[in-house]
Amino acid sequence: MNEIYLNGQFLPPDQAKVSVMDRGFLFGDGVYEVIPSYGGHYLRLEPHLDRLDASLAAVGMSNPLTREEWRSVLERLIGTPPAPDQSVYLQVTRGVAPERDHLCPDGVEPTVMAIAKPLAARKPEIATHGVACITRPDIRWLRGEIKSISLIAAVMMRREAEEAGALETIMVRDGMVTEGAVSNVFMVRNGDLVTPPKGHLLLPGITRELALVLAEGHGMRFREEPFPVEELRQADEIWLSSSTREVLPVTRLDGQAVGSGRPGPMWQRMDALYQNYKTQVRNGRI
Repeated sequence: MNEIYLNGQFLPPDQAKVSVMDRGFLFGDGVYEVIPSYGGHYLRLEPHLDRLDASLAAVGMSNPLTREEWRSVLERLIGTPPAPDQSVYLQVTRGVAPERDHLCPDGVEPTVMAIAKPLAARKPEIATHGVACITRPDIRWLRGEIKSISLIAAVMMRREAEEAGALETIMVRDGMVTEGAVSNVFMVRNGDLVTPPKGHLLLPGITRELALVLAEGHGMRFREEPFPVEELRQADEIWLSSSTREVLPVTRLDGQAVGSGRPGPMWQRMDALYQNYKTQVRNGRI
């Protein structure tokens, strides 16, 4: 992290300052995106920026930068020549108001910030042993499709997972699986890939969409439909997906083995497809 983009300037991290009156600080009044970059090439940049636009529109904000301005910021942050693999965090808040009030006055300029950091490679043991998850009630608000910076519920869920010796918490609302604290969820049953449908209860993950595109293009049967947590517990395979962790195999759920207790054959196939896609991104072919 050599510099931070903040409100039109590129600054050393120790010089990037935000007012305590910023509504992001006071209310969590803002949205964000995380975009992975491989060899200086962004993975599905346009869908990420589309989702940023959708999140901003949902909370009543306009995008303060054009697409070309965002691309210019991103290119500067990943450097020349770029580091091999990085992720860029973008955040837009409603800005600094003169006083703390839930209703923001007109004319407040948004605060725009972006940071790049190295993207760690997946640990080799994950491909052979998978990861563990726990399930918990989905205690979040009902607008999960907005990529809001108000993430206290996700923080609580990730902490519970850590305390339980797990990587992630899979959330359940009214008996139905929604998503992970920081990921989307898939299961494999009887040869079919199933993931909860998009809607207000979960984030439309970019990696989720890519996994479905790869599945469709390579003859893997899939469905987008709700399913109960009891069915998840009987799954042959469970996967998590996110932009920085890609597609991960879940081999233990609430202390019990998932399927054979090892990453399954459909995940191995998906992972091969995903890694090939990444290679094409890295080589500038996509």
